[in-house]
Amino acid sequence: MGESEVVKGLSYREGDLVALADGGAFDLIIHGCNCFHTMGSGVAGALRARWPAVYAADCRTARGAREKLGSYSLATVRTACGGELLVVNAYTQFDYGRDPNRVYVDYGAIASVMREIGQAYQGVRIGLPMIGAGLARGDWSRIEPVVEEQLAGVDGQRNAVTVVVLPG
Repeated sequence: MGESEVVKGLSYREGDLVALADGGAFDLIIHGCNCFHTMGSGVAGALRARWPAVYAADCRTARGAREKLGSYSLATVRTACGGELLVVNAYTQFDYGRDPNRVYVDYGAIASVMREIGQAYQGVRIGLPMIGAGLARGDWSRIEPVVEEQLAGVDGQRNAVTVVVLPG
């Protein structure tokens, strides 16, 4: 994968989502969260370390509430280049773990939260990882069309959406 590759209405780019966001590449970034205020690893852990307000926004929600699935909390942070960035904590899985035989992501929650975000934000530069397909063990081929439809729209006409993939 090169610097940026467009697949359908999404762009794919190798890199570090947090570093790119901190450098002003996006107006809004989305990452997947569980419902237990963890944010201890993956993109969530990196966001928590860089911008504590992201974790604080998560902690203002009810811990362990299944009703959070498909919704989100939001933090506005200042980037290294002085800009404002919206960080969306998308509740895409109820709990978490390391069981290699278990899928933690909730596909219905991804569809709901992407629809909500797509309706709330238009005309913005959105960055996200392959949400739900990493530690949550989801299938990106099921998630990708939902992200594209709800966030990018037809041929990226709604938002400019970039999926940031770690190198390697």
